[in-house]
Amino acid sequence: MKNPTPSVLIVDDNSLFIERMAALLKEVSIRSIEIANNYNEALLKLESCMPDIVLLDINLPGKNGVELLKKIKLSEYSCRVIMLSNHANEYYRRICIGLGVTHFLDKSNDFSLVSGIIKNMNFTDCISSK
Repeated sequence: MKNPTPSVLIVDDNSLFIERMAALLKEVSIRSIEIANNYNEALLKLESCMPDIVLLDINLPGKNGVELLKKIKLSEYSCRVIMLSNHANEYYRRICIGLGVTHFLDKSNDFSLVSGIIKNMNFTDCISSK
């Protein structure tokens, strides 16, 4: 069976980053890309769109990305979370990995790795159940 195309939710308050990430994702077969600029918008998008992948920043207006990661992992959402942050230090890395993040990347240095990571993910199990 061919690997289905995933849907992506980008959660970040930096419009330039969102534009760059959306352009990068064009290298990958993506079914849809949704955008949320803060914690509350992200919760609404998670409910309405049920993305397969969430690209999440730590620094968000209101509650931060770590709080959103906790919410995702404690809920019925079956998405994978890739944390992309300028706060890519060991402290946040340990917290996010402990919460079950799929990948933890430095937003500045690892940006280009996202398309390859998504290409190598298997989505046959999670997409077919939607």
